[in-house]
Amino acid sequence: MADEHARPDLPPVVARMWGREAASRRGPKPSLDLARIIAAAVEIADADGLGAVSMNSVASRLGVAPMSLYRYVGSKDELLLAMLDAVSEEPPALDDLPCREYLYVWTKANVELLVARPWALAIAHTGPPMGPRGLRWLDRLLLALADTPLSEGEKVGIATTLSGYALNQASLITALAPAGNADSQLPASSTIYGELLAELVDEESYPALARAVDSQAFVAGSAEWYDQDTDFRFGLDLLLDGIDALIERRTETADTRR
Repeated sequence: MADEHARPDLPPVVARMWGREAASRRGPKPSLDLARIIAAAVEIADADGLGAVSMNSVASRLGVAPMSLYRYVGSKDELLLAMLDAVSEEPPALDDLPCREYLYVWTKANVELLVARPWALAIAHTGPPMGPRGLRWLDRLLLALADTPLSEGEKVGIATTLSGYALNQASLITALAPAGNADSQLPASSTIYGELLAELVDEESYPALARAVDSQAFVAGSAEWYDQDTDFRFGLDLLLDGIDALIERRTETADTRR
Protein backbone atom coordinates (compact mmCIF):
# COMPACT_ATOMS: atom_id res chain seq x y z
CA MET A 1 0.00 0.00 0.00
CA ALA A 2 1.39 3.42 -0.94
CA ASP A 3 2.45 5.76 1.85
CA GLU A 4 -0.28 8.40 2.00
CA HIS A 5 2.11 10.74 3.81
CA ALA A 6 5.00 10.43 1.38
CA ARG A 7 6.36 13.75 0.17
CA PRO A 8 5.45 14.67 -3.40
CA ASP A 9 8.19 14.68 -6.00
CA LEU A 10 9.62 18.08 -6.81
CA PRO A 11 8.63 19.38 -10.24
CA PRO A 12 11.70 18.93 -12.47
CA VAL A 13 12.27 22.64 -13.04
CA VAL A 14 12.02 23.32 -9.30
CA ALA A 15 14.58 20.60 -8.64
CA ARG A 16 16.90 22.28 -11.15
CA MET A 17 16.36 25.71 -9.58
CA TRP A 18 17.52 24.23 -6.28
CA GLY A 19 20.38 22.25 -7.80
CA ARG A 20 18.79 18.95 -6.81
CA GLU A 21 18.68 17.32 -10.19
CA ALA A 22 20.76 14.16 -10.37
CA ALA A 23 23.85 14.81 -12.47
CA SER A 24 24.31 12.61 -15.51
CA ARG A 25 27.74 11.01 -15.80
CA ARG A 26 27.31 9.81 -19.37
CA GLY A 27 27.84 11.58 -22.64
CA PRO A 28 29.34 15.00 -23.40
CA LYS A 29 28.79 17.94 -21.12
CA PRO A 30 25.54 19.72 -22.08
CA SER A 31 25.99 22.99 -23.94
CA LEU A 32 23.00 24.52 -22.18
CA ASP A 33 21.92 24.95 -18.59
CA LEU A 34 18.88 26.41 -16.88
CA ALA A 35 20.66 29.65 -15.96
CA ARG A 36 21.49 30.44 -19.61
CA ILE A 37 17.94 29.68 -20.71
CA ILE A 38 16.46 31.89 -17.99
CA ALA A 39 18.87 34.74 -18.79
CA ALA A 40 17.87 34.65 -22.45
CA ALA A 41 14.17 34.62 -21.57
CA VAL A 42 14.59 37.56 -19.17
CA GLU A 43 16.42 39.55 -21.86
CA ILE A 44 13.51 39.00 -24.25
CA ALA A 45 10.91 39.95 -21.61
CA ASP A 46 12.83 43.09 -20.62
CA ALA A 47 13.09 44.19 -24.25
CA ASP A 48 9.73 43.17 -25.70
CA GLY A 49 7.45 42.09 -22.86
CA LEU A 50 6.28 38.74 -21.60
CA GLY A 51 4.23 38.07 -24.72
CA ALA A 52 7.44 37.81 -26.73
CA VAL A 53 8.77 34.98 -24.58
CA SER A 54 8.26 31.54 -26.07
CA MET A 55 10.26 28.36 -26.31
CA ASN A 56 10.96 29.25 -29.94
CA SER A 57 12.12 32.82 -29.24
CA VAL A 58 14.37 31.70 -26.39
CA ALA A 59 15.86 28.92 -28.49
CA SER A 60 16.47 31.36 -31.33
CA ARG A 61 18.30 33.76 -29.04
CA LEU A 62 20.48 30.91 -27.80
CA GLY A 63 21.07 29.55 -31.29
CA VAL A 64 19.67 26.11 -30.55
CA ALA A 65 16.69 24.02 -31.60
CA PRO A 66 13.55 24.57 -29.49
CA MET A 67 13.40 20.89 -28.54
CA SER A 68 16.76 21.19 -26.79
CA LEU A 69 15.17 23.45 -24.17
CA TYR A 70 12.78 20.76 -22.99
CA ARG A 71 15.59 18.92 -21.28
CA TYR A 72 15.69 21.81 -18.79
CA VAL A 73 12.16 23.24 -18.80
CA GLY A 74 9.12 21.13 -19.59
CA SER A 75 6.89 24.01 -20.68
CA LYS A 76 6.62 27.75 -20.97
CA ASP A 77 4.86 27.85 -17.59
CA GLU A 78 7.89 26.23 -15.97
CA LEU A 79 10.14 28.74 -17.70
CA LEU A 80 8.07 31.64 -16.37
CA LEU A 81 8.30 30.26 -12.84
CA ALA A 82 12.08 30.12 -13.09
CA MET A 83 12.25 33.60 -14.63
CA LEU A 84 10.35 35.17 -11.74
CA ASP A 85 12.65 33.62 -9.18
CA ALA A 86 15.74 34.69 -11.14
CA VAL A 87 14.75 38.39 -11.05
CA SER A 88 13.55 38.35 -7.45
CA GLU A 89 16.91 39.53 -6.09
CA GLU A 90 17.54 39.25 -2.36
CA PRO A 91 15.03 40.40 0.28
CA PRO A 92 15.87 43.40 2.48
CA ALA A 93 18.21 42.64 5.36
CA LEU A 94 16.61 42.37 8.78
CA ASP A 95 19.40 44.28 10.52
CA ASP A 96 17.98 45.69 13.77
CA LEU A 97 14.75 47.06 12.33
CA PRO A 98 11.65 46.82 14.54
CA CYS A 99 9.13 44.28 13.27
CA ARG A 100 6.62 46.82 11.94
CA GLU A 101 9.28 48.81 10.13
CA TYR A 102 10.69 45.69 8.52
CA LEU A 103 7.25 44.68 7.28
CA TYR A 104 6.98 48.11 5.66
CA VAL A 105 10.45 47.88 4.08
CA TRP A 106 9.79 44.31 2.91
CA THR A 107 6.48 45.18 1.27
CA LYS A 108 7.83 48.34 -0.39
CA ALA A 109 10.83 46.43 -1.76
CA ASN A 110 8.43 43.82 -3.12
CA VAL A 111 6.48 46.52 -4.95
CA GLU A 112 9.62 48.15 -6.34
CA LEU A 113 10.88 44.83 -7.66
CA LEU A 114 7.64 44.23 -9.57
CA VAL A 115 7.34 47.79 -10.86
CA ALA A 116 10.89 47.60 -12.20
CA ARG A 117 9.83 44.63 -14.35
CA PRO A 118 6.09 44.90 -15.05
CA TRP A 119 6.12 41.60 -16.96
CA ALA A 120 6.89 39.84 -13.66
CA LEU A 121 3.46 40.90 -12.35
CA ALA A 122 1.65 38.47 -14.61
CA ILE A 123 3.79 35.61 -13.33
CA ALA A 124 3.60 36.62 -9.67
CA HIS A 125 -0.20 36.37 -9.78
CA THR A 126 -0.07 32.69 -10.74
CA GLY A 127 0.91 31.18 -7.39
CA PRO A 128 3.17 31.10 -4.32
CA PRO A 129 6.98 31.10 -4.59
CA MET A 130 8.83 27.85 -5.17
CA GLY A 131 12.35 29.00 -6.02
CA PRO A 132 15.22 29.68 -3.61
CA ARG A 133 15.06 33.45 -3.90
CA GLY A 134 11.30 33.70 -3.61
CA LEU A 135 11.31 31.53 -0.53
CA ARG A 136 14.03 33.66 1.05
CA TRP A 137 11.57 36.58 0.89
CA LEU A 138 9.05 34.48 2.78
CA ASP A 139 11.67 33.29 5.25
CA ARG A 140 12.86 36.82 6.07
CA LEU A 141 9.35 38.05 6.75
CA LEU A 142 8.70 35.09 9.04
CA LEU A 143 11.98 35.84 10.84
CA ALA A 144 10.83 39.42 11.41
CA LEU A 145 7.77 37.98 13.18
CA ALA A 146 9.73 35.33 15.08
CA ASP A 147 9.62 37.09 18.46
CA THR A 148 5.88 37.73 18.36
CA PRO A 149 3.30 35.46 20.06
CA LEU A 150 1.63 34.74 16.72
CA SER A 151 1.19 31.17 15.56
CA GLU A 152 3.18 30.00 12.55
CA GLY A 153 -0.05 29.87 10.56
CA GLU A 154 -0.81 33.49 11.44
CA LYS A 155 2.68 34.52 10.36
CA VAL A 156 2.23 32.82 7.01
CA GLY A 157 -1.16 34.52 6.72
CA ILE A 158 0.51 37.89 7.24
CA ALA A 159 3.05 37.07 4.55
CA THR A 160 0.24 36.17 2.15
CA THR A 161 -1.66 39.37 2.96
CA LEU A 162 1.35 41.67 2.53
CA SER A 163 2.38 39.88 -0.67
CA GLY A 164 -1.12 40.39 -2.03
CA TYR A 165 -1.00 44.07 -1.09
CA ALA A 166 2.35 44.44 -2.84
CA LEU A 167 0.97 42.79 -5.98
CA ASN A 168 -2.07 45.04 -5.99
CA GLN A 169 -0.05 48.20 -5.46
CA ALA A 170 2.48 47.26 -8.14
CA SER A 171 -0.41 46.61 -10.53
CA LEU A 172 -1.92 50.02 -9.75
CA ILE A 173 1.37 51.85 -10.18
CA THR A 174 2.03 50.11 -13.48
CA ALA A 175 -1.48 50.61 -14.82
CA LEU A 176 -1.65 54.27 -13.82
CA ALA A 177 1.83 55.23 -15.00
CA PRO A 178 1.48 57.98 -17.64
CA ALA A 179 3.82 56.18 -20.03
CA GLY A 180 1.62 53.11 -19.90
CA ASN A 181 -1.60 54.91 -20.76
CA ALA A 182 -0.83 56.81 -23.92
CA ASP A 183 -3.68 55.11 -25.79
CA SER A 184 -6.16 54.76 -22.94
CA GLN A 185 -9.12 56.89 -21.92
CA LEU A 186 -7.88 57.14 -18.33
CA PRO A 187 -8.01 60.70 -16.97
CA ALA A 188 -4.58 62.22 -16.51
CA SER A 189 -4.89 62.39 -12.72
CA SER A 190 -7.17 61.55 -9.83
CA THR A 191 -7.99 65.26 -9.57
CA ILE A 192 -9.35 65.32 -13.13
CA TYR A 193 -11.17 62.07 -12.39
CA GLY A 194 -12.88 63.81 -9.46
CA GLU A 195 -13.87 66.70 -11.71
CA LEU A 196 -15.41 64.26 -14.17
CA LEU A 197 -17.30 62.55 -11.36
CA ALA A 198 -18.73 65.91 -10.31
CA GLU A 199 -20.41 66.05 -13.72
CA LEU A 200 -21.80 62.52 -13.40
CA VAL A 201 -23.03 61.91 -9.86
CA ASP A 202 -25.76 63.58 -7.82
CA GLU A 203 -26.73 63.44 -4.16
CA GLU A 204 -29.94 61.54 -4.79
CA SER A 205 -28.49 58.61 -6.73
CA TYR A 206 -24.95 58.57 -5.31
CA PRO A 207 -25.17 60.33 -1.92
CA ALA A 208 -21.93 59.04 -0.40
CA LEU A 209 -19.87 59.45 -3.58
CA ALA A 210 -21.27 62.94 -4.13
CA ARG A 211 -20.14 63.93 -0.61
CA ALA A 212 -16.66 62.58 -1.33
CA VAL A 213 -16.45 64.55 -4.57
CA ASP A 214 -17.73 67.75 -2.90
CA SER A 215 -15.15 67.38 -0.14
CA GLN A 216 -12.32 67.25 -2.69
CA ALA A 217 -11.44 63.67 -1.72
CA PHE A 218 -10.12 62.99 -5.22
CA VAL A 219 -7.84 66.03 -5.32
CA ALA A 220 -4.30 64.68 -5.23
CA GLY A 221 -1.25 66.43 -3.89
CA SER A 222 0.56 65.74 -7.17
CA ALA A 223 -0.38 65.57 -10.83
CA GLU A 224 -0.20 61.79 -10.73
CA TRP A 225 -2.81 59.19 -9.91
CA TYR A 226 -0.79 57.41 -7.30
CA ASP A 227 1.60 58.73 -4.66
CA GLN A 228 3.74 56.04 -3.06
CA ASP A 229 4.62 58.30 -0.14
CA THR A 230 0.95 58.86 0.68
CA ASP A 231 -1.32 56.29 -0.97
CA PHE A 232 0.99 53.32 -0.51
CA ARG A 233 1.79 54.15 3.10
CA PHE A 234 -1.85 54.84 4.00
CA GLY A 235 -3.05 51.44 2.80
CA LEU A 236 -0.10 49.58 4.25
CA ASP A 237 -0.50 51.31 7.62
CA LEU A 238 -4.07 50.01 7.76
CA LEU A 239 -2.72 46.48 7.41
CA LEU A 240 0.16 47.04 9.83
CA ASP A 241 -2.23 48.48 12.41
CA GLY A 242 -4.26 45.28 12.15
CA ILE A 243 -1.12 43.17 12.57
CA ASP A 244 -0.11 45.21 15.62
CA ALA A 245 -3.58 44.72 17.09
CA LEU A 246 -3.40 40.96 16.50
CA ILE A 247 0.01 40.78 18.17
CA GLU A 248 -1.35 42.73 21.13
CA ARG A 249 -4.33 40.38 21.47
CA ARG A 250 -2.10 37.31 21.35
CA THR A 251 0.23 38.88 23.93
CA GLU A 252 -2.68 39.59 26.29
CA THR A 253 -3.96 36.03 25.86
CA ALA A 254 -0.52 34.61 26.61
CA ASP A 255 -0.24 36.81 29.73
CA THR A 256 -3.59 35.63 31.13
CA ARG A 257 -2.48 32.00 30.84
CA ARG A 258 0.55 32.50 33.02
